[in-house]
Amino acid sequence: QVQLVESGGGSVEAGGSLRLSCAVSLGTASPNYVGWFRQAPGKEREGVATIYHSGISTNYASSVRGRFAITQDKAKNIVYLQMNNLKPEDTAMYYCAFAPELGWDLSPSRYQFWGQGTLVTVTT
Repeated sequence: QVQLVESGGGSVEAGGSLRLSCAVSLGTASPNYVGWFRQAPGKEREGVATIYHSGISTNYASSVRGRFAITQDKAKNIVYLQMNNLKPEDTAMYYCAFAPELGWDLSPSRYQFWGQGTLVTVTT
């Protein structure tokens, strides 16, 4: 069983920054992908970024590449999403999720365990 708990959401003006955290309880699961996803009202859940096996590699959605960065603190088992130059269209509920394999393409269906989400609101 894998448990994930997100934190760090909030309201920020456009152009600002936020850092989301995902505390991951992995049990014996390894290697793996931990990804960040988001879902805006009335829209489908979409992949934002993923990190593979403690930071060996990362992948980003084109809409956030260059503005967001996913990193991992191995000692604390926390995955971060640093979000810079935020735009109103980044407003969404953000979730972190775990995939034991095949999580590279950021498809939500690949990810088996999910956190409860943290809300990010970007105002103009």
